[in-house]
Amino acid sequence: MLIAAITGMPGAGKSTAARALEAHGFRRIVMGDVIREETKRRGLPVDEKNTGKVMLELREKYGPGAVAEVCLRSLKGAKEDVVVVDGIRSYSEVEAFGREHRVKLMAVTASRDRRFKFLTERARSDAPTSRKSFDERDTRELSVGVGGAIALADETLSNERSTADELGRRAIELVEWWVSTDV
Repeated sequence: MLIAAITGMPGAGKSTAARALEAHGFRRIVMGDVIREETKRRGLPVDEKNTGKVMLELREKYGPGAVAEVCLRSLKGAKEDVVVVDGIRSYSEVEAFGREHRVKLMAVTASRDRRFKFLTERARSDAPTSRKSFDERDTRELSVGVGGAIALADETLSNERSTADELGRRAIELVEWWVSTDV
């Protein structure tokens, strides 16, 4: 199985690329859903503060690959040739997936201004409430290793001047190339 893992800073377009890949027929696992579910399980409101706290606690208690380990359990016995993992936050997560599967890592990038705009426009419960909270979230994400994952990606797609359709098309082309080349 090929794990087509996607990393990037919050709001860069990871989920846009992942949804296009899902619409193309690939199974999609969203790592953030693991965090949101754990936040709900703890009886906490699913907001920016609580999801950030839960993410850090899980990694502190179970290690930097903790969320990937939870996702791997859902892949036991899977028959798909390709699974898209949306939301890699550290290279330790890539390594966790790599113990059992072939992994290729795609980084999606965009400027801070564009990411802030995307995050506030999507109006999810964990969206930043201010530029200050956006900056704090970036700092938290960098502290768990997302910068290292971005730096070590096999390929990088810029989402600075892309439409959602363009980014999705480029993501599909990339994953199809990975499948066909087996590199």
